[in-house]
Amino acid sequence: MNQPTTAAPERVVLLDERHERVGVADKATVHTRHTPLHLAFSCYVRDAAGRVLVTRRALGKTTWPGVWTNSCCGHPAPEEDLETAVRRRVGQELGLTLTDVRSALPDFRYRAVSAEGIVENEFCPVFWARTADVPDPDPAEVAEFAWTGWRDLVALAERAPWALSPWAVEQIPRMDAAFEGAPPA
Repeated sequence: MNQPTTAAPERVVLLDERHERVGVADKATVHTRHTPLHLAFSCYVRDAAGRVLVTRRALGKTTWPGVWTNSCCGHPAPEEDLETAVRRRVGQELGLTLTDVRSALPDFRYRAVSAEGIVENEFCPVFWARTADVPDPDPAEVAEFAWTGWRDLVALAERAPWALSPWAVEQIPRMDAAFEGAPPA
């Protein structure tokens, strides 16, 4: 089992409305009822059969605990480019090595308010990635995982949006439209 992460406090990159960097802040202090716009990313990981890895957020998560979502989300460190951050975070959270990382929605931005009143306010480019590994999730981040077909995930986002994170509900149909119903090969 992948061991829980115990690193130094995570820092996020703060952005202005043009998505330009304007500073950094500790992640623990940013996600509140008045969350400033900051940089994040989402990633959808596929296996050799083309299935998509979905994860259920750990029950101890501050926002959207126990909710199914994309494979992995995170925040790049202030000095880190997005692809490096995606690879790092997928490795930490899921124990996976990625063999291919591609941009899916480079300009995705969303704002959502959790039942607890905490705001997510992120400029959040979305990526596709591939792996040949078996997930070994960090239990502090991931309660469980499943591999699913892309069409099944699209149908879930459409028919039962309450079962998924708000960012996944927005990302999935946009990705489906951008890639005309099928992820890139």
